[in-house]
Amino acid sequence: MSSDSVQVAERIDRPAADVYAFVAEPTNIMRWASGLGDRVDQVGGEWFVAGGMGRVKVAFAARNDYGVLDHEVTLPSGEQFYNPLRVVPYGDGSEIVFTVRRTPGMSDAELARDAGKVAADLSRLKQILESRG
Repeated sequence: MSSDSVQVAERIDRPAADVYAFVAEPTNIMRWASGLGDRVDQVGGEWFVAGGMGRVKVAFAARNDYGVLDHEVTLPSGEQFYNPLRVVPYGDGSEIVFTVRRTPGMSDAELARDAGKVAADLSRLKQILESRG
């Protein structure tokens, strides 16, 4: 096995605070993270995304000044995945970095596939935010 995790990054020509604010808003998930689902609901202070994996719970890091957007996804089976996500200043813009982690039994090809999906999501995020001017 090559690695237990892969960092996928995208530079975005927008200030880090703008990128953070957009990504930190759970109702924006469907616009840029295609793999999670097609509907976002808040129930009792918790966020849920409904889609191909069923209804998953997504718990986000508390809002902060450091660009930390970590989130934990809980599948209907109860299985949980912790996803590190950061936005950092990069010159006049920013860089968003998502760490894709290998799950038990995951092959190199499956890890690469998941990293490719994240890269596509971050590219979509870049397009959305840069088109907002």
